[in-house]
Amino acid sequence: MNRRHNLVVLGATGSIGLSTLDVAARHASRFRIFALSANERINELAELCLLHQPRYAVVARAAQADILRTRLGAGGTEILVGEQGLAQISAHPETDCVMAAIVGAAGLAPTLAAARAGKKVLLANKEALVMAGPIFMEAVRAHGATLLPIDSEHNAIFQCLPRSSAGALEQHGVRRVLLTASGGPFRETPLARLASVTPEEACAHPNWVMGRKISVDSATMMNKALEIIEAHWLFGASSEQIQVLIHPQSVVHSMVEYADGSVIAQLGNPDMRTPIAHALAYPDRIEAGVGSLDLSRVGRLDFSAPDFSRFPALRLGYRALAEGGTSPATLNAANEVAVGAFLERRLGFLAITTVIEAVMNALPSRSLSALADVLDADSEARRLAARQVESMAARV
Repeated sequence: MNRRHNLVVLGATGSIGLSTLDVAARHASRFRIFALSANERINELAELCLLHQPRYAVVARAAQADILRTRLGAGGTEILVGEQGLAQISAHPETDCVMAAIVGAAGLAPTLAAARAGKKVLLANKEALVMAGPIFMEAVRAHGATLLPIDSEHNAIFQCLPRSSAGALEQHGVRRVLLTASGGPFRETPLARLASVTPEEACAHPNWVMGRKISVDSATMMNKALEIIEAHWLFGASSEQIQVLIHPQSVVHSMVEYADGSVIAQLGNPDMRTPIAHALAYPDRIEAGVGSLDLSRVGRLDFSAPDFSRFPALRLGYRALAEGGTSPATLNAANEVAVGAFLERRLGFLAITTVIEAVMNALPSRSLSALADVLDADSEARRLAARQVESMAARV
């Protein structure tokens, strides 16, 4: 790298965004913060803009733009608004690299814009692949984008695979990929207790510091269900080639098994700055601010098969992958609605997957040919999930 690369951070005030800015700041001679976006945390975005002096900042609404302009004064940061603003910074001719860290379906359009502009895309927004896998991957191929996974599990698999193996795992001697999962905060909680768990308990992840929505997904293991679908599109792995393992220490981030019986694993402390640094500098390696892994202190590494009765979201993930078409988008949309209702205390924890399955049963999968098909499926699933939530809340 012989010049500073312009970095766009979508979702700059979230945990991934802040970790990305931390790594980039350690290598100011390599990366320039070109643009930042945020949804609701305008004060935090203002502080980041004052610190990093990006050319652009994007907010969701015009009223937020007015607040941000007041905070920033007559500085050099131009403020943009809404989806158009996100697409503009993602596809800007001077943008080199886009960290796609907007949580949920809202991150799909700007991430797709970056892919269609042929950018280096650091994918922390798994929903782009879950909802629109075939469309997104075609955009990556057609426009020569570079796609690098940020999820610790998929980044680990990427590091353990031979280069250029996507879509041809068997030809490269790969037998299967093994996604590890901590099991979240309720891995050993009695099943009878799960009906009464609170949002605070669900968000108290034992190993990782994450946002509330992602923390709940970890507690239900819906995050792993989505990662199963994501692994299919990233690596060309069939459902039979993707296995989930419970690994409570979160030290082995994932593994790849080869035809000769070898298993290659990627290990590290549970810190998202490691996969972020790997992707930012790829194919180089840079300092991430992460301490060395001391296996003598870890002492032991445990693995077990997941219990699908405890974590029915995993079954739904494999089902959505098998059904294909709009089914993964339906799964994701229903989950976002159900998790939101749980965080607002309008829905019980166990009812999250009940709502999702009801929506999937009611909406048969349809084929995908354009982004509009994805967005239609997303909207329809959200409407039905909202009705399911209201119906279940009325019965309580």
